[in-house]
Amino acid sequence: MSEAKDRELRALQAALAAEHAVVYGYGVVGGRIGDGRRAEARTAYDAHRARRDALVREVKDSGGRPVAAAAGYALPFPVADAAAAARLAAELEDRVAGVYSDLVRAAAGERRALAAEALREAAVRAVRWRGESVAFPGLAERAGTAPPSAAPTA
Repeated sequence: MSEAKDRELRALQAALAAEHAVVYGYGVVGGRIGDGRRAEARTAYDAHRARRDALVREVKDSGGRPVAAAAGYALPFPVADAAAAARLAAELEDRVAGVYSDLVRAAAGERRALAAEALREAAVRAVRWRGESVAFPGLAERAGTAPPSAAPTA
């Protein structure tokens, strides 16, 4: 496998691992979010499950063995109420946007376009959850925040 294809497969695996964590995290969000935002949380949860499933196929099509989800993930802070659930949702979206920015850099063609679309969707959802935007979504080093890990914890 060429170095570029190997780099792309690693970025696909990182995106898949991130989506596993985000799906888990939205399970927590859904349990704490208020009724007024439950539909929004469900829509995001469904979108991330669909992305996760598509990434499983992409990894297989690239000759890789899809990384499995962990049994559980450490949350970045306690989620005791609806406000904390909304903050968690924004954090999840920020972290997955960072991983998709890595995939945009590693991929080419249609896969790159799909990664850019996933990054855009995560950035828009983060704005909705947070109520404000950040400069350079998905590029933590330019936004002045800590860079996301390859497999963000939920």
